[in-house]
Amino acid sequence: MPVTPHLERHFTGTESVRDVVIGMADGLTVPFALAAGLSAAVIKSDLIVTAGLAEVTAGAIAMGLGGFLAARGDQEHYASEESRERREIAELRDRELAEVREVFAGFGLSGQALEDVTTAIAADPDRWTAFMMRFELGLEKPNPRRAPISALTIGVSYIVGGLIPLAPYMLLHTVKAAMPVSVAFTGLALLVFGAVKGRLTGGGALKSSLQTLMVGGLAAGAAFWLASLFG
Repeated sequence: MPVTPHLERHFTGTESVRDVVIGMADGLTVPFALAAGLSAAVIKSDLIVTAGLAEVTAGAIAMGLGGFLAARGDQEHYASEESRERREIAELRDRELAEVREVFAGFGLSGQALEDVTTAIAADPDRWTAFMMRFELGLEKPNPRRAPISALTIGVSYIVGGLIPLAPYMLLHTVKAAMPVSVAFTGLALLVFGAVKGRLTGGGALKSSLQTLMVGGLAAGAAFWLASLFG
Protein backbone atom coordinates (compact mmCIF):
# COMPACT_ATOMS: atom_id res chain seq x y z
CA MET A 1 0.00 0.00 0.00
CA PRO A 2 1.63 3.31 -1.04
CA VAL A 3 2.50 5.72 1.70
CA THR A 4 0.97 9.15 1.32
CA PRO A 5 3.80 11.69 1.38
CA HIS A 6 3.73 14.14 4.24
CA LEU A 7 3.68 17.70 2.97
CA GLU A 8 4.87 20.33 5.42
CA ARG A 9 3.45 23.74 4.75
CA HIS A 10 5.49 26.33 6.56
CA PHE A 11 5.26 30.01 5.76
CA THR A 12 8.74 31.31 4.88
CA GLY A 13 8.08 34.86 3.71
CA THR A 14 8.46 36.42 7.14
CA GLU A 15 10.67 39.33 6.06
CA SER A 16 8.51 40.27 3.07
CA VAL A 17 5.32 40.05 5.14
CA ARG A 18 6.91 42.20 7.83
CA ASP A 19 7.76 44.88 5.25
CA VAL A 20 4.28 44.83 3.73
CA VAL A 21 2.71 45.02 7.19
CA ILE A 22 4.92 47.94 8.20
CA GLY A 23 4.22 49.89 5.02
CA MET A 24 0.54 49.07 4.63
CA ALA A 25 -0.35 49.56 8.29
CA ASP A 26 1.16 53.04 8.44
CA GLY A 27 -0.03 53.86 4.93
CA LEU A 28 -3.63 53.13 5.86
CA THR A 29 -3.51 54.75 9.29
CA VAL A 30 -1.52 57.98 8.93
CA PRO A 31 -3.13 59.45 5.78
CA PHE A 32 -6.53 58.33 7.09
CA ALA A 33 -5.94 60.19 10.33
CA LEU A 34 -4.68 63.24 8.43
CA ALA A 35 -7.70 63.27 6.12
CA ALA A 36 -10.07 62.84 9.06
CA GLY A 37 -8.42 65.67 10.97
CA LEU A 38 -8.53 68.05 8.01
CA SER A 39 -12.15 67.09 7.33
CA ALA A 40 -13.12 68.76 10.58
CA ALA A 41 -11.54 72.05 9.51
CA VAL A 42 -12.12 72.47 5.74
CA ILE A 43 -15.07 72.26 3.37
CA LYS A 44 -13.50 71.48 0.00
CA SER A 45 -11.54 68.32 -0.55
CA ASP A 46 -8.73 69.92 -2.62
CA LEU A 47 -6.65 70.78 0.44
CA ILE A 48 -7.07 67.31 1.87
CA VAL A 49 -5.93 65.72 -1.40
CA THR A 50 -2.89 68.00 -1.65
CA ALA A 51 -1.88 67.50 1.96
CA GLY A 52 -2.62 63.80 1.78
CA LEU A 53 -0.53 63.21 -1.34
CA ALA A 54 2.33 65.20 0.14
CA GLU A 55 2.17 63.08 3.28
CA VAL A 56 2.00 59.82 1.32
CA THR A 57 5.04 60.83 -0.74
CA ALA A 58 7.06 61.91 2.27
CA GLY A 59 5.92 58.93 4.33
CA ALA A 60 6.77 56.41 1.61
CA ILE A 61 10.26 57.86 1.22
CA ALA A 62 10.86 58.02 4.97
CA MET A 63 9.51 54.54 5.62
CA GLY A 64 11.39 53.05 2.68
CA LEU A 65 14.62 54.69 3.77
CA GLY A 66 14.06 53.41 7.28
CA GLY A 67 13.62 49.88 5.97
CA PHE A 68 16.76 50.22 3.84
CA LEU A 69 18.85 51.43 6.77
CA ALA A 70 17.47 48.71 9.06
CA ALA A 71 18.35 45.99 6.55
CA ARG A 72 21.81 47.47 6.00
CA GLY A 73 22.27 47.59 9.75
CA ASP A 74 21.43 43.88 9.98
CA GLN A 75 24.02 43.10 7.30
CA GLU A 76 26.71 45.17 8.98
CA HIS A 77 25.96 43.62 12.36
CA TYR A 78 26.17 40.11 10.92
CA ALA A 79 29.46 40.88 9.14
CA SER A 80 30.96 42.28 12.33
CA GLU A 81 29.93 39.29 14.43
CA GLU A 82 31.09 36.87 11.73
CA SER A 83 34.53 38.48 11.65
CA ARG A 84 34.74 38.28 15.44
CA GLU A 85 33.68 34.63 15.42
CA ARG A 86 36.35 33.74 12.87
CA ARG A 87 39.02 35.36 15.06
CA GLU A 88 37.78 33.47 18.11
CA ILE A 89 37.84 30.16 16.23
CA ALA A 90 41.45 30.79 15.20
CA GLU A 91 42.70 32.23 18.49
CA LEU A 92 40.49 30.51 21.10
CA ARG A 93 40.01 27.11 19.51
CA ASP A 94 39.57 25.11 22.73
CA ARG A 95 36.92 27.46 24.09
CA GLU A 96 35.02 27.45 20.81
CA LEU A 97 35.15 23.63 20.67
CA ALA A 98 33.68 23.55 24.15
CA GLU A 99 30.86 25.80 22.97
CA VAL A 100 30.14 23.44 20.06
CA ARG A 101 29.98 20.51 22.47
CA GLU A 102 27.64 22.48 24.70
CA VAL A 103 25.26 23.15 21.80
CA PHE A 104 25.08 19.49 20.77
CA ALA A 105 24.87 18.32 24.37
CA GLY A 106 21.70 20.41 24.56
CA PHE A 107 20.27 18.18 21.83
CA GLY A 108 21.03 15.06 23.85
CA LEU A 109 24.35 13.97 22.33
CA SER A 110 27.08 12.62 24.58
CA GLY A 111 30.17 10.43 24.59
CA GLN A 112 31.80 9.47 21.29
CA ALA A 113 28.87 10.71 19.20
CA LEU A 114 29.32 14.16 20.70
CA GLU A 115 33.05 14.14 19.97
CA ASP A 116 32.53 12.92 16.39
CA VAL A 117 30.03 15.60 15.46
CA THR A 118 32.15 18.30 17.14
CA THR A 119 35.20 17.19 15.16
CA ALA A 120 33.18 17.18 11.93
CA ILE A 121 31.93 20.74 12.51
CA ALA A 122 35.41 22.02 13.43
CA ALA A 123 37.04 20.44 10.35
CA ASP A 124 35.82 23.27 8.10
CA PRO A 125 36.35 26.86 9.36
CA ASP A 126 33.55 28.24 7.18
CA ARG A 127 31.08 25.60 8.34
CA TRP A 128 32.23 26.08 11.93
CA THR A 129 31.74 29.84 11.70
CA ALA A 130 28.28 29.46 10.16
CA PHE A 131 27.34 26.98 12.89
CA MET A 132 28.43 29.33 15.67
CA MET A 133 26.66 32.29 14.08
CA ARG A 134 23.39 30.40 14.01
CA PHE A 135 23.46 28.29 17.15
CA GLU A 136 25.58 30.39 19.51
CA LEU A 137 24.53 33.88 18.46
CA GLY A 138 21.14 33.07 16.89
CA LEU A 139 21.92 35.04 13.73
CA GLU A 140 20.90 34.13 10.18
CA LYS A 141 22.95 35.48 7.30
CA PRO A 142 21.01 38.36 5.71
CA ASN A 143 20.28 38.41 2.00
CA PRO A 144 22.70 40.99 0.48
CA ARG A 145 19.85 42.25 -1.73
CA ARG A 146 17.55 42.61 1.23
CA ALA A 147 18.05 46.37 1.79
CA PRO A 148 16.73 47.70 -1.57
CA ILE A 149 13.97 45.08 -1.68
CA SER A 150 12.86 46.05 1.82
CA ALA A 151 12.89 49.75 0.97
CA LEU A 152 10.84 49.22 -2.20
CA THR A 153 8.35 46.88 -0.52
CA ILE A 154 7.72 49.21 2.41
CA GLY A 155 7.51 52.31 0.21
CA VAL A 156 5.09 50.80 -2.31
CA SER A 157 2.95 49.29 0.47
CA TYR A 158 2.76 52.70 2.14
CA ILE A 159 1.62 54.35 -1.11
CA VAL A 160 -1.01 51.68 -1.78
CA GLY A 161 -2.33 51.97 1.76
CA GLY A 162 -2.27 55.76 1.72
CA LEU A 163 -4.23 56.13 -1.50
CA ILE A 164 -7.22 54.20 -0.15
CA PRO A 165 -8.44 56.86 2.33
CA LEU A 166 -7.55 59.65 -0.11
CA ALA A 167 -9.32 58.24 -3.19
CA PRO A 168 -12.83 59.46 -2.20
CA TYR A 169 -11.50 63.00 -1.70
CA MET A 170 -10.00 62.86 -5.20
CA LEU A 171 -13.28 61.78 -6.75
CA LEU A 172 -15.74 63.84 -4.70
CA HIS A 173 -15.49 67.62 -4.42
CA THR A 174 -16.90 68.20 -0.94
CA VAL A 175 -15.66 66.89 2.36
CA LYS A 176 -19.23 66.15 3.44
CA ALA A 177 -19.62 63.70 0.56
CA ALA A 178 -16.10 62.27 0.61
CA MET A 179 -15.55 61.67 4.30
CA PRO A 180 -18.12 58.91 4.92
CA VAL A 181 -16.97 57.10 1.78
CA SER A 182 -13.35 57.37 2.93
CA VAL A 183 -14.26 56.03 6.36
CA ALA A 184 -16.14 53.10 4.82
CA PHE A 185 -13.41 52.24 2.31
CA THR A 186 -10.60 52.56 4.84
CA GLY A 187 -12.49 50.62 7.49
CA LEU A 188 -13.06 47.78 5.03
CA ALA A 189 -9.40 47.92 3.93
CA LEU A 190 -8.23 47.78 7.55
CA LEU A 191 -10.41 44.75 8.22
CA VAL A 192 -9.22 42.90 5.11
CA PHE A 193 -5.58 43.83 5.70
CA GLY A 194 -5.79 42.76 9.32
CA ALA A 195 -7.40 39.45 8.40
CA VAL A 196 -4.75 38.68 5.77
CA LYS A 197 -1.99 39.63 8.19
CA GLY A 198 -3.49 37.39 10.85
CA ARG A 199 -3.73 34.43 8.45
CA LEU A 200 -0.14 34.81 7.30
CA THR A 201 1.38 35.35 10.73
CA GLY A 202 -0.79 32.83 12.56
CA GLY A 203 -2.31 35.44 14.86
CA GLY A 204 -5.92 34.72 13.89
CA ALA A 205 -7.79 36.52 11.12
CA LEU A 206 -10.69 37.87 13.21
CA LYS A 207 -8.56 39.06 16.10
CA SER A 208 -6.01 40.71 13.83
CA SER A 209 -8.64 42.41 11.67
CA LEU A 210 -10.44 43.88 14.69
CA GLN A 211 -7.17 45.08 16.23
CA THR A 212 -6.12 46.74 12.98
CA LEU A 213 -9.50 48.43 12.60
CA MET A 214 -9.39 49.64 16.20
CA VAL A 215 -5.94 51.21 15.80
CA GLY A 216 -6.87 52.98 12.56
CA GLY A 217 -10.21 54.11 13.95
CA LEU A 218 -8.69 55.49 17.14
CA ALA A 219 -6.04 57.42 15.22
CA ALA A 220 -8.57 58.94 12.82
CA GLY A 221 -11.06 59.65 15.60
CA ALA A 222 -8.44 61.40 17.73
CA ALA A 223 -7.30 63.53 14.78
CA PHE A 224 -10.87 64.51 13.92
CA TRP A 225 -11.66 65.38 17.54
CA LEU A 226 -8.57 67.54 18.00
CA ALA A 227 -9.15 69.34 14.71
CA SER A 228 -12.75 70.00 15.76
CA LEU A 229 -11.56 71.66 18.94
CA PHE A 230 -9.39 74.15 17.08
CA GLY A 231 -11.38 74.36 13.84
